[in-house]
Amino acid sequence: MAAAAWGRRLPRAWLRRCGPDCPRAPRAAGAPPGTRPSLCCRSAGPGRGRHYRAARCVEPKQPLAVEEVGPRPVRPHEVRVDVHFCGVNFADILVCRGQYQEKPQLPFTPGMEFSGIVLETGADVSTVKEGDRVIGVSGFNGMAEECIIDQKTLWQIPEGVSLREAATLPVSYGTALLALEHRACTQPGETVLVTAAAGATGLAVIDVATNILQAKVIAAVGSDEKCQLVMQKGAQSVVNYSQGGLKEAVRKLVGSVGVNVVIDTVGGDVFLEALRSLAWEGRIVVVGFAGGTIASVPANLLLLKNVSAMGLYWSRYKEQNFPIFSRTLSSALQYCQQGRIQPHIGTVFKLEKVNDAFLHVIQRKSTGKVLISLK
Repeated sequence: MAAAAWGRRLPRAWLRRCGPDCPRAPRAAGAPPGTRPSLCCRSAGPGRGRHYRAARCVEPKQPLAVEEVGPRPVRPHEVRVDVHFCGVNFADILVCRGQYQEKPQLPFTPGMEFSGIVLETGADVSTVKEGDRVIGVSGFNGMAEECIIDQKTLWQIPEGVSLREAATLPVSYGTALLALEHRACTQPGETVLVTAAAGATGLAVIDVATNILQAKVIAAVGSDEKCQLVMQKGAQSVVNYSQGGLKEAVRKLVGSVGVNVVIDTVGGDVFLEALRSLAWEGRIVVVGFAGGTIASVPANLLLLKNVSAMGLYWSRYKEQNFPIFSRTLSSALQYCQQGRIQPHIGTVFKLEKVNDAFLHVIQRKSTGKVLISLK
């Protein structure tokens, strides 16, 4: 998809919020045609049958539409949430291009993570109640004013953590904690190299590695401005890989010993140079391919230094190992409440500017997490 496509303005009809004369609202029973509607489709009681706006992918590789969506009843194990913020992740862009591992049936609503307030609970729900503040991991349907979700993929937000802050945690900090602790088994004092370090996941890796695991971080970024940011966020050293090779820059910092852990979200040549920068028994975790190229692993490099190359498909843990998945999100919320981590929010867009938000991520204009505000 051409990046410019996401920058087109949406038709005004997509953005119109229903008023008291909305032709789609139901008339009172027995009222003749033309009678003023008894209830606008946005004015029904909270969580009880109102229409709501959602970003909709109608056709792959085309701008999203903002449309009115009709509600459905909650099932016994489900919860209806009034969404306040939804994170924008590269996976949302890929799924709307038809290039992601998961391919929802069209039309669908993107959005993997959100924060909001519980509106309604199903008969069998016991974990949350109406009025609770929660974060949710929704698969792909969170970029809407309301979201219905299974109770087990909601976590209560503790006091002292805002809805805005909480929305940044699931994907970025869930990934950082799983990559560093569960996959790489990072130890205090080890050196961690993180690529695309000024992005949402990169900054979360710096935060967790430095402030939770007491590791030393080398942050690799692509501009001087981003160099300043990652140093402010806790990186001990920084590499600007727009000015030269990553492997040689890392060698100047740590010598021939190399780094213990690499968290790579870029792929391609950056991944290969990072792999060659590993120390004896080092570990590299593949988190994504933001650079657009998937590299092949030279197996001889794994052998020569006894290094390990592993992947992290974060959302797959929800199905394959839910206890670990859930524990990382609970830990992220706790660390945020305790002030041990400091999520970095880049830019916040309104729902009607969702295509601008996607373009912002595609063009790497923002550092930290990009959010959609639904309020």
